[in-house]
Amino acid sequence: MSAHPLHTRLCDLLGMRLPIIQTGMGWVATPELVAGACNAGAFGFLAAAALPLDEVEKRIVSTKELTSQPFGVNFLMDAPGAKEISEMILAHGVRAAGYNRAPSAELIDRLKAGGVVCVPTCGAPRHVQKAEKLGADAVIVQGGEGGGHTGTIPTTLQVPACVDAVEIPVIAAGGFKDGRGLVAALALGAEGIAMGTRFLMTAESPVPDVTTERYVRAGLTDVIVTREIDGMPQRVIVNELVAALESSGPLKRLLLAVRSGLEFRRVSGATIPELLRSALSMRKNEGLTRSQMLLAANAPILAKRAMNDGDPVGGYLPSGTVAGVIDDRPTCAELIERIVREAEETLARLANRNQE
Repeated sequence: MSAHPLHTRLCDLLGMRLPIIQTGMGWVATPELVAGACNAGAFGFLAAAALPLDEVEKRIVSTKELTSQPFGVNFLMDAPGAKEISEMILAHGVRAAGYNRAPSAELIDRLKAGGVVCVPTCGAPRHVQKAEKLGADAVIVQGGEGGGHTGTIPTTLQVPACVDAVEIPVIAAGGFKDGRGLVAALALGAEGIAMGTRFLMTAESPVPDVTTERYVRAGLTDVIVTREIDGMPQRVIVNELVAALESSGPLKRLLLAVRSGLEFRRVSGATIPELLRSALSMRKNEGLTRSQMLLAANAPILAKRAMNDGDPVGGYLPSGTVAGVIDDRPTCAELIERIVREAEETLARLANRNQE
C-alpha cells in the first residue's frame, strides 16, 4: 500500500486508508455514523452492546448497505448474546470485533479462526499484555482523558508504556481530535488514534441536537469524573442528573439501579437469569463490589436517555475531556480531511525545523 507518512501496520490490518478509529459508543455508533467514518477513510465500530440480537443483525446489514469499506462490531463478551453476536460477525464477514470486559478465550479463538481482527480496549500495560496473550491483533489503549469508564493515567504516559509492553499495534485513545494529536500519538509509538467524543460531535452522529448542544457548550472544567453513575469512575459532562446523584443517598441510588435494571431487561431482551450471570461475571472479572454490581445497569440506560431519547437532563453525558475544546459538527469526511491536512502540515513543519 501507499508509503504515506501516516500509513501504519494498522491500516493494513483493518484495510483502511488512514490510522483513525471511530469507537463503538453505545447508542451513538449507528450504521450511519460507522459508514460515514469508513467512507471517509477511517475505520468505524458499530455499537452492539445493550441491543436486542435481531437489532444487532439489522444494523450490521444496514452498515453493509451504506458502505463497501470494512468495519467492526463492538460488544461485551460477558453480556447476554455474546456468542450469537460473534456468529453474526462471522456470518456477515465483518472485518473486526471490538470488546473490553472479561475477554473470552473461547470467543476470541472462534473469531480469529474465521479471520476476524480482534481489537479490545484496555487501560493498563498488564491488561494489554493479557489481551495479546489471548489473541488480540491490535489494542485500543485509553488514557485518563477518555470518556465513559476511565482511569487516572494520562494518555501521554499510558500509551508509550503499553507500546513497550506488547508487539501488536497500539491505538491511542483519550484526548484526540485533530491532526496534531495524530502526529503526537505516532510519536508516542502508537499506530493510530481512536476517537469517540469527536465522532459523537459530527453531522452523521444520531445524538439529538438538544443533547449535542450540551457537548458544544461544555468547557474543560465541565468535564469531570464521577462514581455516582454506576459505582465506577466515569468521565462525563456535568448536568442535572450528576448533580442530583452526587447529593443523593444510598436508597435513592438503589431505587434508580432497580429501575435501570428493569429497563435494561426490556431494551436488551435479556432474561433475568442471563442478566444475573452477566453481573456475576463482571463482579468476578472486574472485581466489582456488590453495590457496583447492582448499579451496573445504570450506565447503558442513563446514556440511552441522553443519546437516544434526547433527554440531557435525566440522562448522563459520557465525554472525553476533549469536548471542552470542540465547538463544531463537521461531516465525517470534512473531519477526516481536516485531520489529514493538519497532520501533514505538522510533519512538514517539524521536518523544516530540523533542516534549519
